[in-house]
Amino acid sequence: MDNNYTLSGKSKLSYTLGAVGKDMVYMLSASYVLYYFQDLLGVNAAAMGVILMVARVFDAFNDPIMGGIVAKTKTRWGKFRPWLLIGTVTNAVILFLMFSAPPTLSAGGLVAYAAVFYILWGVTYTMMDIPYWSMIPAFTQGGKERENLTTLARTCAGVGSAIITIVTMMIVPMLGKMIGHVEGNAGEIVGFKFFSLIVAVLFVIFTLLMCINIKERSTAEMKTATIKEMFKALVSNDQAMTVTIAIVLINTAVYITSNLVIYFFKYDFGGTGWNGAYVLFNMFGGGIQVLSMMAFYPALRKKFTSLQIFYICLGMAMAGYVVLLALAFTNMSNVFLLFIPGFFIFAANGMLTVITTVFLANTVDYGELKNNRRDESVIFSMQTFVVKLASGIAALAASICLSINKLQAGTDVSEADKVHDFSAAVTLAQKTGLRMTMTVIPIVGLIIAFIWFKKRFILDEAKVAEITEAVKAKRENEVAETAE
Repeated sequence: MDNNYTLSGKSKLSYTLGAVGKDMVYMLSASYVLYYFQDLLGVNAAAMGVILMVARVFDAFNDPIMGGIVAKTKTRWGKFRPWLLIGTVTNAVILFLMFSAPPTLSAGGLVAYAAVFYILWGVTYTMMDIPYWSMIPAFTQGGKERENLTTLARTCAGVGSAIITIVTMMIVPMLGKMIGHVEGNAGEIVGFKFFSLIVAVLFVIFTLLMCINIKERSTAEMKTATIKEMFKALVSNDQAMTVTIAIVLINTAVYITSNLVIYFFKYDFGGTGWNGAYVLFNMFGGGIQVLSMMAFYPALRKKFTSLQIFYICLGMAMAGYVVLLALAFTNMSNVFLLFIPGFFIFAANGMLTVITTVFLANTVDYGELKNNRRDESVIFSMQTFVVKLASGIAALAASICLSINKLQAGTDVSEADKVHDFSAAVTLAQKTGLRMTMTVIPIVGLIIAFIWFKKRFILDEAKVAEITEAVKAKRENEVAETAE
């Protein structure tokens, strides 16, 4: 690449559109595949929990393998773009098929269908996700330009997730009514099929625009980490281990709630307008989460250190869950009251996503100074790995909750379904089990994360500045010794 090359606005827009598209697909799968198969099609909750857990863990271990394949690829179009296109097209097709399960299949047939297509979805998503993030050095100069693009892309990925969070249950019932001429669970089954098709088409279009408008250096190198290298880096870098475990604990807590929130509105908050209340809550939460990354964190950063904001966010999230639990045991009739705990939980989650990424970056210099080895690519590979691991653990926990509390509508049309008030057939004991799982377990996880981090994390701003200077001096000495 020419040293005078400047990343164009069109290239930036195309790359960030790719982030929006891929995280729309990710969020649709992560947030609704359990609901679709377990609640709408009647697949056993425990079976779905095992499928989701195994698939996500397998997918996490599959990341380094895909990274190695991409690194060895050599084509006239570069090493990244071919896999981006192949991964996107196959993933889009699998997404549509995954949400097009024939309701007439037997119980065992539906379990097999869910297992096959969810695992295939994970494999094909990895096929495009790894080259997407790895290709940044292939069309940027480095330094501030690369850092700014990475931050922008991660923010736009958050926007893609927020879009799905906001619009899914607004559009799905509408499509069921318009295309299938049915309502209730049957309408949602039809709606998910055609909504997944819309998302899949947008995904392909956004990726195609990105591949057309980005000029990739054929000489760009890509460093990949094996599973062995990942764990070796963690064992030798106690601060990276501290941050990684904190990410697992925090994300597991948040994902348990996000997996169960639709069940909360459908079976607990209830009423004939549960869907509208759920959409309104998600619209508010999605907006707050994006604002927290783009505005709240930069504003707080002017007065507090990142470490202080981290503890503030943990406190905010725990307070939000306590308020949510308290509200759940009142006569809930107004969704706007749920905006209070929602604000604290969503805002904290958005900022924690940014902060933990910053902390992880700081552990790279620490590891270089401590171990005389810079494991940058290995450390950042771990972030994707642990997020997927947390997603699998949370899905299993949510499924166990649904199985124990027997929360499932299935494909049979009940009296509750006819009036769209599913909470009418749910007992207080069932509701209590759901409430406790989506609030108390996350609180416990966040408390453990707080204690773990407080005892183990030492990279405050003074320590980071000290390490930065030491690394700089070390490199200058190495250069001087080489010159001699």
